[in-house]
Amino acid sequence: MTVPRIYISAPMDHLDCGSCYNLGEENLRYLKSVLRIKHDSQIILFNGSGCECKALIKEIQSDRAVVEIQEKFFFPAPDIYITLCQSLPKGHKMDFIIQKATELGVDKIVPFLSERTIPMLTREKAMAKSSRWGKIAIEAARQCGRTDIPTITHLLSFDEMLKCAPPMSARIILWEDETKENIKRILRGNYIKSVKDFFVAVGPEGGFTEVEIHKASEQGFISASLGKQRLKVETAVLTILAIIQYEKGFIGNTSQKGGQLP
Repeated sequence: MTVPRIYISAPMDHLDCGSCYNLGEENLRYLKSVLRIKHDSQIILFNGSGCECKALIKEIQSDRAVVEIQEKFFFPAPDIYITLCQSLPKGHKMDFIIQKATELGVDKIVPFLSERTIPMLTREKAMAKSSRWGKIAIEAARQCGRTDIPTITHLLSFDEMLKCAPPMSARIILWEDETKENIKRILRGNYIKSVKDFFVAVGPEGGFTEVEIHKASEQGFISASLGKQRLKVETAVLTILAIIQYEKGFIGNTSQKGGQLP
């Protein structure tokens, strides 16, 4: 049986082996109503910092759930760092993209507006969306076994997004009309071999305009195609992330393991 994983907001520095911790009201409801967990059951705690603890339920009452920390593990940072910049798609597609990008190991997600973006959000709605996306990322990390949680920035303009790219990163912008460069050739090129930081921009349903591609090129972006078939936004995101992780990241790599902390 899979050991349940529980997200907590407390710093892991305060959780030493043998110490006890109250999981709080929200986690209490989840443990009792969803998991129906019992006394002396084992769970795993994580807070998104790359560390997790094995813990034992010592007390579970109507008003509290207390665990005892048994072991503490630290997981090293991944070999690569991926930033996904996603122009807002229609409907609830962004929720799906946040979830799957978290599962595929994205470290940072930058939502932005481009010329063909259809949903135009007010500041208040954008803040509400950001809060929701954060919760989706936490839940996805809990389910897939990640010990860290991707950072999700506030909503940016297209120009602001371009300027966020780190100086030495591999800057890739997907464009369905690109005919010279494909993602396979880019990732296997000599320059990319030594790069650990990937900054990937994906457009909305209508894609990017030529003006936007030109602006991106001026900022050091390489426009890339995923092939002749035109993919839906959410399919394109999954495809590019899976390709990067296969070529440079964790897919097929089982060597990274956590180390126990005293």
